[in-house]
Amino acid sequence: MNSDTPLLEILTSDAADRYRVVVGGAVDRTAERLAGVVSPTTDTPAAVLRDRVAGVDLDRPLGSADAALAEVDDLFTAEAVWFHDPGYLAHLNCPVAVPAVAAEAVLAVVNPSVDTWDQSRIGTEIERRVVRWAAETVGFPTGDGIFTSGGTQSNLHALLLARQAATSDGRTATPDGRTAAADGPAVASTRRVPVLDDLVVLATASSHFSVRKSAMLLGLPERAVVDVATDAAGRMRPDALAHAIADVRREGRTPMAVVATAGTTDRGCIDPLEPIADVCDLEDVWLHVDAAYGCGLLVSPTRRGLLDGIERARTVTADFHKSFFQPVSSSALLVRDPADLGLAAWHADYLNPEDADEPNQVDKSLQTTRRFDALKLWTTLRASGADAIGRAFDTVLDVTERVHDHVAGHADLELVAPTQLSTVLFRWQPEGVSEAEADALVAPIRAALLAEGRVLVAKTVVDGRPCNKLTLLNPSTSAEQVVSALDHVVATAERLHAARATHTTSTTGATR
Repeated sequence: MNSDTPLLEILTSDAADRYRVVVGGAVDRTAERLAGVVSPTTDTPAAVLRDRVAGVDLDRPLGSADAALAEVDDLFTAEAVWFHDPGYLAHLNCPVAVPAVAAEAVLAVVNPSVDTWDQSRIGTEIERRVVRWAAETVGFPTGDGIFTSGGTQSNLHALLLARQAATSDGRTATPDGRTAAADGPAVASTRRVPVLDDLVVLATASSHFSVRKSAMLLGLPERAVVDVATDAAGRMRPDALAHAIADVRREGRTPMAVVATAGTTDRGCIDPLEPIADVCDLEDVWLHVDAAYGCGLLVSPTRRGLLDGIERARTVTADFHKSFFQPVSSSALLVRDPADLGLAAWHADYLNPEDADEPNQVDKSLQTTRRFDALKLWTTLRASGADAIGRAFDTVLDVTERVHDHVAGHADLELVAPTQLSTVLFRWQPEGVSEAEADALVAPIRAALLAEGRVLVAKTVVDGRPCNKLTLLNPSTSAEQVVSALDHVVATAERLHAARATHTTSTTGATR
C-alpha cells in the first residue's frame, strides 16, 4: 500500500476527539448555511448540477474527512432544498423539530438496528413504549405496531396483514407453506380460502398510489383495487362502499380490505371514518386508515374530532415525518389487535431463537436491519410534549384557512377544491383567459418557479384538469408570507402568458 493512501477512519472510543472535531466542523458549516437561507433553493440550472456531480471522480479520494465534508457543503448543502423556508410550498415536506435533529445525530454515532433485542436492548424498549403511546393516541388501548420507512411501507404492511387474514384458515403459517394449529402439529389446511385472483381492495381514486402498488407487490391482479365513489369534496361515500362490497361479493370475489384516507395527498380531505367503520363492521371487512398526512390531528387540541372513528380501524398508517415535524424517516404501522402482526411473522433461528425470552421486533417488521427512528419522536415528546406538536399543526391549518379565503376572493386565481388539512389547489385564470390557456400554463408556472428557486409549488390533476398546488406544513410561515408568494406566482403567470401571446402573434404574422 502506498504511504500516501488515506486510511478509512472508523469511529471507536479512541476516535472520540476526532469525531468531535469532524462532526463539529460539519455542524458549524451547516449552521452557517441554515442561517443564510433566503429562498427554498438556488437558481443553479439543472444541467450545471448534473455536470458538477458527474465531474466528481469517486475513485480519487480527497484524502481526509474534513476535505470531503467541505465538498459536501459546497456541492450539496449550498444547493439543497430547504423545507423550512416560507417559499417552500410544494410537497408534504415539513421543517423539523430541533430535539429530533439532535436525536438523529446520536443515532448516527451509535448506529443501532432495532430488529433483535441483543442489537438494541434499551432501544427496543423505547420503540415499544413510543408505539404504545401512538396506539393509545389513536384509540387502541391495547394496540401495538412497528416503525417503518414511510407511509408506502406502512400501507404495504397493512395490506399484507389483510391479505394473510383473508387467505388464512385460522392456523399459523410455517416456512414450508403448511399450517399449524395453535395446540397441534403442522397439518395441511382443509378449509377453502380465497385465491389471490379473487381478492379485492376497496379505496377511492384519491387514495395514495401505494395502495395500488402494494396490491401489485402482493401478487393481486390489476383489477384487485376497486374505486369507491366519492362526494363532491373527494371523500369516500359510505353508501357507495356498501354497494361496492355487495357488487364484489356478487361477482364471487372477496373484499380483502377497505382503505380509508385521513388526508388525501392532493385535496387534503378525510374520508368519513365513523360511517365507513359501520359498513366494515357490518360486512366483516378489514378497515385500514391511511393517516400518513392527517396523523397530526391525533394531538390537535381543536380538530381531533376530524378523526372520529379511526379507533375502529384494524390498522392505521401514521407518518410522523409529515405533521409531527420529524426528520425523515419516521413512520409507523399501528394495529388495534397485537395478534394481527403475527399474520406476517417469520421464524429465523439466528434472529428469534425460541429459547430466548426477548422482545425481538423482527417478528413484527417487514425489515430486518431497521433504523431506531422512534428515538426522534421520543426526544421531541420529552422536550416539548404532544400538545406542542398539535398546536403547531393547528397553526398550519389556521394559516391554510386564511390562504383559502384569499385565493377564493382573488380576481385572477381560481380555488379548485376545498381542504380539511393544509393543501391549496388553485389555478391562474383571470377573466378573458380560456380554460385551455389556463391549463397550458400550469406546468410552465411550476417549472419557471423551480428554475428561479424563490417560490416552489407543485402540480397535480383534479377532476381531469391540471392545477397548481400549495402544501403548507410550516408553523413558522404566516398567511401574509404565503399571500406574498402567491403574488409572485401570479406575476410569473402573467409574464408567461404575455410571452406566449407575443410568440403566437409573431408566429401568426410570420406565416401570413
